[in-house]
Amino acid sequence: MTSATTLTTALEPEHRERLMCLAREVSFEAGTHLFEEGRRADRFWIVRTGTVALDLRVPGRRPAVIESLGHGELVGWSWHFPPYVWHLGAQTTSPVRAWEFDAEAVRDMCAADPEFGLAIAVWIGRVVAQRLHASRVRLLDLYAPYGSGGLV
Repeated sequence: MTSATTLTTALEPEHRERLMCLAREVSFEAGTHLFEEGRRADRFWIVRTGTVALDLRVPGRRPAVIESLGHGELVGWSWHFPPYVWHLGAQTTSPVRAWEFDAEAVRDMCAADPEFGLAIAVWIGRVVAQRLHASRVRLLDLYAPYGSGGLV
């Protein structure tokens, strides 16, 4: 997927290079839980290969998958906003190779360099906005009466 929120398009090269200085290569087998709703958000990932499903707990049922993420996409944004707690869960749906980032180190770098911090904040904001919009479209598909109008 290529969008304004993937790493290569969201950040200018100099900001991307600074962020990548903090990256650590990791691999996960299919079915690995990266994080669970309500737990401490202390890291995040950029998918290199494979897919990760974001899910929401539903009482009495299996978690509902609300988004699948792939190459170049950010997994996790809750690390950027206090109280640094995950709002969703994430599980790999295939083997995944990713870059992992320590959230505190990235927040420290953002605080030390306001221009870099702004670039990261705008990127995270775009990710949140895109995912909110995608969730809205899915909800309308599921629950809106047929022919009730388009998206505004």
